[in-house]
Amino acid sequence: MNYEQCLRYLEGIQNLGIKFGLDNVSTVLSSFDNPHQKYASVLVAGTNGKGSVCAMLAQILILHNFRVGLFTSPHLVRVEERIQIGNKLIPPRSFCRWLTILRERIEQLIASKKLLSPPTYFELLTCLAFLYFEEQKVDMAVLEVGMGGRFDATNVVEPSVSVITTISGEHKKFLGETLSQIAFEKAGIVKGGIPVVCGVEEGEARETIKKRAEELRAPFHAVFAGKRSFITQKIDKGYSFVYRKGKEDYSFTPSLQGKHQGKNAAVAIAASEQLSKAWKRLEKKKIVSGVEKTKWEGRLEIVSRNPLVILDGAHNEEGVRALKKYFEDFPSSPLILVFAIMRDKEIAKITDILFPLAKKIILTRFPYFRAALPEEIKKQAQSFQDRIVLEPDMNQAMDKALRNAGSHGCVLAAGSLYLVGEFKKRAMFSNGPL
Repeated sequence: MNYEQCLRYLEGIQNLGIKFGLDNVSTVLSSFDNPHQKYASVLVAGTNGKGSVCAMLAQILILHNFRVGLFTSPHLVRVEERIQIGNKLIPPRSFCRWLTILRERIEQLIASKKLLSPPTYFELLTCLAFLYFEEQKVDMAVLEVGMGGRFDATNVVEPSVSVITTISGEHKKFLGETLSQIAFEKAGIVKGGIPVVCGVEEGEARETIKKRAEELRAPFHAVFAGKRSFITQKIDKGYSFVYRKGKEDYSFTPSLQGKHQGKNAAVAIAASEQLSKAWKRLEKKKIVSGVEKTKWEGRLEIVSRNPLVILDGAHNEEGVRALKKYFEDFPSSPLILVFAIMRDKEIAKITDILFPLAKKIILTRFPYFRAALPEEIKKQAQSFQDRIVLEPDMNQAMDKALRNAGSHGCVLAAGSLYLVGEFKKRAMFSNGPL
């Protein structure tokens, strides 16, 4: 298949939706002699912060001159973003070659009844990443778990370290109604005897993960244990942090913006400490440098200065609280919000948190079948009717936002990484401020 054919093929299987279970991935990978078992790996699960922690861990390992594979989701502009080695995306030619091979293999497995149903979009890309990483002889694969953990396609590996970032009440339809139930699903990546790094703060979710680790005799490491384990200091237009573990202090100022990114960095540092013990020795100086140099698009990303235009993929309650905190600490006025979101999110809760920040709110929609209509969002944001403008066309929504902000205002596009991706596509082909 050529590149366009690959994209059409992937688009055709997107409607398979979400499917839990490891059978499909295990069957496909077994037919390739289990490439995922040929190199070390780290699994990173959680509600928020997974991608940022993965990016930081990958950068730390790259600075140690290891060959590092990185698998994350979703992508913003190109599907190849999900599969990287050493900060370089998988080349389109390699992507198409492996996808063609996988398609043919899957058809053979279905014909022989070894595979009862075709893999989903996420399962297919997970298999492709594992195959590409083996071909390229990576030393370590840093893997972002998808929605859950226990039945996630990535969970076929035996990691050197398991990481769980945060737990909040998202995807209740699939993972459970309570934080304990959601934490149990995420804790499905915990393996017998393998260290667990937990960034979840005190409460029932952390206790659930800790209990599961104890059952499997997996060493449990709570990142935020004790009042002085994590210290934040506000500096000019940002924060500096100290993460303290025992007698060891790590002082750092991440390039990624927001207090929540300081916490993500602390989780990455704690995971690096465990990798240093369980896998290969890592240097403190390079660990700190890694979290400070990491770039991760779509997370409080500034794409223009005049006016100030910020893109952020916050799409759940925890994410928008972190976003709100950033704008409260570093106000930009007037703030014009361009907002779009999936219809299955807790829209009323999210809008109640985020919308008070904005002088004007422009509701729009990205081109995806699960995206909420602007009218649907407006119905769930009753307290903000006088600030809301409906603009289904995303380009016109951003044009309106830029005009309203003027040269000294601020435009924030938030609500979904899909929205961020669409605006980044616009930025690639625009001669204007975005």
